[in-house]
This record gives sequence, C-alpha cells and structure tokens, in this order.
Amino acid sequence: MHLKKIVVFSLIAFIFGNTAVAQNQSRLHKILASGELRVGTTGDWNPMTVRDPANNSYKGFDIDVMTELAKDMGVKLKFVPTEWKTLINGIMADKYDISTSASVTPQRIRTVGFTKSYYQVSTVPLTLKKNLEKFRDWEDIDKPSVTVAVTLGTSQEQQVKMFFPNANIRSIEAPARDFHEVLAGRAQISVTSNLEASLLIQAHSQLAIVPVSKPRTPADLAFIVQQDDQVWLNFLNHWITIKQNRGFFESLKTKWMPHS
Repeated sequence: MHLKKIVVFSLIAFIFGNTAVAQNQSRLHKILASGELRVGTTGDWNPMTVRDPANNSYKGFDIDVMTELAKDMGVKLKFVPTEWKTLINGIMADKYDISTSASVTPQRIRTVGFTKSYYQVSTVPLTLKKNLEKFRDWEDIDKPSVTVAVTLGTSQEQQVKMFFPNANIRSIEAPARDFHEVLAGRAQISVTSNLEASLLIQAHSQLAIVPVSKPRTPADLAFIVQQDDQVWLNFLNHWITIKQNRGFFESLKTKWMPHS
C-alpha cells in the first residue's frame, strides 16, 4: 500500500511538473515575457488585411482584431509581412505567433492549429461585365477555352482544380492578384471569397460577380497558430468568446464589411 502511494504521488508530481513546463514553454508566456505579439499577414485581402505601400502600414477587420488582442495582452504589436503560399510555413518556422485569418481547410489543419471561427465566407467567380453573357453559372466556366486565375497558396487554388477540371488554371504569385489577370484580359475568370468579391466590384467598375445559382465551399475563417500549443490556443479561444459576447466583432462587421 505504501508503495502504491509513492507511485501515485510520483505520477501526480510528474503530471503537474509537465504541465508547468508546457505552460512556461507556451507561446502565450513567451509573448508576455517578450512584450511583443508578432502577427503574420498578407496585406492583400480587403477588408480583412490591407497594406498601404506608401508607409508600410496595415488596416482592416483583422488588423483591428490584432490591435485589440495586443492591447488586452498589454504587449506591443508587430506585423510580419508574408504571402499566402508561405503563410503556414511562417507559423511552423516561428516567424510569427499568429496569423490574420485564413479559411479552415482539411489540408491546413493537418499541420497547424486554428482558433475558433468568427466569420464565414463562400467562393464565387468574378469576370468582366462584358463577359456576363458567356458566364451564367459554374458549368459555363469549366471549358478548355476558359482561363481561370487564382492566387497561389489560397484555399481557392485547391478549389478551382475540383470546380474546373477542364479549364485552364493559372496560379498567380503575390504581390500580383488573380483579379488583375481578369482586368488585364489574360484570364476570363478569377475566383475568390464572396466577401472580397463584393468589395472588388465596388473598386473596379469593369468587374462583376458571375450570377451563379449558389456560391460554393462555405469556409470558416479563423486565426492560425502552432498546432501543439494548447495553452496559447485556449487563451485565444476564450478571448474570442469574450469579445463576441461583448459585441466587439459585431462592431467591426459594421465598420468593415460591405453593406447591400
């Protein structure tokens, strides 16, 4: 009996000891100790994150979220430029502590962790207004004569391969964007979220959303973190819940999201 007690006490000490080590090694505690929150962001997804090249500053829905997060943590905020194709690698290589939002996909959750979602988008195709007679629905696009542009590294890059197996797919590398190819006449279609598309047609009068019967691939947006840091992930999920309950995200939707 005495031996059993020793084993139990040893196991408890081992568990609590490992928990303490895990907490000390958590990104949460490293951020608090360093006094700086590093955020990876592409700066090319309106209205979530938009970079102003004139002064290298950022604005947008996610930028406001990260500013609020850093303020609540009592640390400085540092934005780290990245691209969609390197967004995941930046997390895994410890170039930043968290990213601005990305779509939660089965491919991504194999290697990185995501916070709880706070917004949902769907995929829609864009074209020039003068081409609307040619494209009325998804099946009109899936033809060998049609070139579809998509931004390299985005969730839409994988989607278009399934949507349009017969079309010519052109992946565009940042800082260029897929819709630039449509504007320049090098592609007839680009594919993006309904959120970004609604803003692009306001910014570029030549563009229009193809009136498809239904958007495809609803996707949840969330912030990316390292997969094995449960302490950091739990903190962020609780923080998001608190902010949702206090109307913070709703106020940002009013500020940043397009209105019909």
